[in-house]
Amino acid sequence: MADHKETATFKAAAAHSAAPDMARVEVVAPNMKKRLSGVTSTIIQLVPIQSQSLGIATIGPGLPQTLPRMRWWQVFSLLKRPRSGRRRIWHARRNPEMLAGVVLKSVFRAPLSLVFTSAGQRDHKRWTKFLIRQMDAVIATSRKSAAYLKVPHTVVMHGIDTDRFTPPADKAVAQKALGLDPSRHYVGCFGRVRHQKGTDLFVEAMIELLPARPDWTAVVTGRATAQNAEFEQKLKDRATAAGLADRILFKGEVDDITPWFGAMSLYIAPQRWEGFGLTPLEAMASGVPVVATDVGAFSELIVEGVTGNVIAREDLPAMVAKAGRFMDDDAMRQTAAEAALAHARANFPLRREVDGIRGVYDQVWAAQG
Repeated sequence: MADHKETATFKAAAAHSAAPDMARVEVVAPNMKKRLSGVTSTIIQLVPIQSQSLGIATIGPGLPQTLPRMRWWQVFSLLKRPRSGRRRIWHARRNPEMLAGVVLKSVFRAPLSLVFTSAGQRDHKRWTKFLIRQMDAVIATSRKSAAYLKVPHTVVMHGIDTDRFTPPADKAVAQKALGLDPSRHYVGCFGRVRHQKGTDLFVEAMIELLPARPDWTAVVTGRATAQNAEFEQKLKDRATAAGLADRILFKGEVDDITPWFGAMSLYIAPQRWEGFGLTPLEAMASGVPVVATDVGAFSELIVEGVTGNVIAREDLPAMVAKAGRFMDDDAMRQTAAEAALAHARANFPLRREVDGIRGVYDQVWAAQG
């Protein structure tokens, strides 16, 4: 573990975007994808906390300058051990990153230990299985993803920043700040607008639910890419045809999603497929109960009947029924909101994920003797 002086050095390097001192770097977190993704977001959230007690650096595109980032010319530094004498850990989260680690270790004889985090919930292809077998340790982000692994592994579930996602001091004030009417209740669905995310299921559920509930409004946030622009427009047209254009609000991509969670009274995650899925956690940490489909890790995040409900994928009648119960019962909704907040804070703080990953690192180092 880095001493306090070394930790301070890493913080300073991150703050000034200086090239890190590779003699102190014991973990490398590569990011081989420029476009923002769940993996990229995970690295952005974890590395600042990990760097408080560990020499860690990132490498690759699509990462903010505030992180401790290796320069490409520093790759040659990986051919020798850090000052601690331990093998550096190369922590991959995608196939290209696993392959890069294997090449560095097997071809260039870099003294590395390879760790892979798997979030996939499907039978891996032969190439992926081959790469996974080359790893020194494997982390699964959920029990579901672990079920598809044929090698020893450790489950470390994702966490969230519970200081950032927290109920607003005054919901009415928070709603006004977003241009919402504080006299109304809001049900949200956040994320990219596309078929996989089930945005159409949410809209259809709202078309059935809202007419009989005049004090409720639905909110959709998230970007629709060019190839999904027509899909989004059709949803807007459906809302207009149902006479609900002013009660099914499409807010597009917002700069900061955090306050939107706190402004909701109910959150729905209608995905058809998901690798893990953080939005139910972010909603619960904001004191909002959740109705979610049984995809990703949702069934492992939500306490059924306590913090919300999990329904079958694409089961629109169930979505309508479960959401309707929450919308109609203020007391039940409040009880679930309090339970959701307590559950998220107790079981899914980002620090717990950091500690779980560090435990895997320590096991790898201990195995080296």
